[in-house]
Amino acid sequence: MSTENVNLVNQYFEHFNNHNWEQMAAVYTETAEFKDPSLGQGIVTQSREQIVQKYSELNEVFPDLNDKVVQVYPSGENHVIVEFVSSGTAPDGSQFELPICTIFTIENGKITKDFTYYDNFEE
Repeated sequence: MSTENVNLVNQYFEHFNNHNWEQMAAVYTETAEFKDPSLGQGIVTQSREQIVQKYSELNEVFPDLNDKVVQVYPSGENHVIVEFVSSGTAPDGSQFELPICTIFTIENGKITKDFTYYDNFEE
């Protein structure tokens, strides 16, 4: 099972880096639980449509948005932890690199939970 889950997560990042938001959202269940500082505090439920909208809007600001996977850690039967660096260039030419860690919960071949951790503190 962990191999299938790792393959699903790799597919997720391939769709992300190709900016194919519909196919990326399709690896999630119809509604999934998210922990993401960009969505507020606590757990937020998002539909596939909301996922597509969020990343489409983010991609408008950062047209070269890219995630570079550093390491994938399968954990148990239904979790995959991924360490990666997100990068992109803003319209003003400023660039960012953001180290991120996400814990994916996968059930029946779909992502049900996406708990993402990163430092969103502006210096």
